[in-house]
Amino acid sequence: MSEIIEYKCPACGGKLEFDSGVQKMKCPFCESEFDVESLKDHDEALGTQKEDEMNWETSAGSEWKDGETEGMHIYTCKSCGGEIITDSTTAASKCPYCDNPVVMSGSFSGDLKPDYVIPFKFDKKAAKAALNKHLEGRKLLPKVFKDQNHIDEIKGVYVPVWLFDADVQADMLYKGEKIRHWSDGSFNYTERSYYSVQREGNVRFELVPVDGSTKMQDELMESIEPFDFKDAVDFQTAYLSGYLADKYDVSADESIERANDRIKNTTEQVFASTVNGYTSFNKETGNISLSNGKAKYALYPVWILNTSWEGNKYTFAMNGQTGKFVGDLPVDKSAAAKWFFGIAACVTAVCFGLSFLIF
Repeated sequence: MSEIIEYKCPACGGKLEFDSGVQKMKCPFCESEFDVESLKDHDEALGTQKEDEMNWETSAGSEWKDGETEGMHIYTCKSCGGEIITDSTTAASKCPYCDNPVVMSGSFSGDLKPDYVIPFKFDKKAAKAALNKHLEGRKLLPKVFKDQNHIDEIKGVYVPVWLFDADVQADMLYKGEKIRHWSDGSFNYTERSYYSVQREGNVRFELVPVDGSTKMQDELMESIEPFDFKDAVDFQTAYLSGYLADKYDVSADESIERANDRIKNTTEQVFASTVNGYTSFNKETGNISLSNGKAKYALYPVWILNTSWEGNKYTFAMNGQTGKFVGDLPVDKSAAAKWFFGIAACVTAVCFGLSFLIF
């Protein structure tokens, strides 16, 4: 005995029934009509979808050679536990992430050597100028943010970044809808047509960055992207002179989930951009297969300033290569109250003046 196949209405999800009058499957709820063969093809397309396959080879970085770490020191933050690397000519007194004191815990050794580094293009003077411009005209900003001595504490930090390359093959299935309206003078009509839209293709990803430090917020690091890898050079310790370097505490393997999310989201956006000519559409299902997945280890230049205000932490960051600047700002409530009452008093005075003129 053959299996009875039940079809769901693509429009509303209701159970479809065969209508002998029109020789089509018809929904008793929204009255949509569908050709049986089209429904069969659509269900077969749904049934052939597979799970995502995203596998990586993550042997990024290299071992340090004898003598390469000579003169490099490591500082440990007493508060957040962050480990900062410097050369012998650069002292660190405060953590660039939480602004708390750091203590030197010895000479640096171990871990992986970065493959690449993008050197700083903007110096501290440029970073301070960008921060001052960001604060310019903010009358309700707490005084601590404007303090010049505080602004002087902005620090240049090389942030550890894992860079992922991969070839992606994707298969996406969408449900498209076209809506047509017309009138014959007596009635207004609306026709809704539904389509099964399939897209297959390949996308090549190169240098997808994932921040390798738990102290540096992923969202903050991504907000100052992009970094231009054309300026990257083979890593040498000389580039650390005068700057701090964060020691990674998120491995390449631990960064895979973030890399997969970024690759998957971008792939879905690229494929969705090819679905044109429909009033609306939505993705029904899809899968992504990843091949030739490899990782590299690099250091990216960032200027950082941290400030605390009323128990909240505020971080400013500038891309040390492009100068892109981001940072949230608080409002001094007492200053805001004075400003508001000052405006209110001014408005009241104007109103009294108008009343006097009317009399």
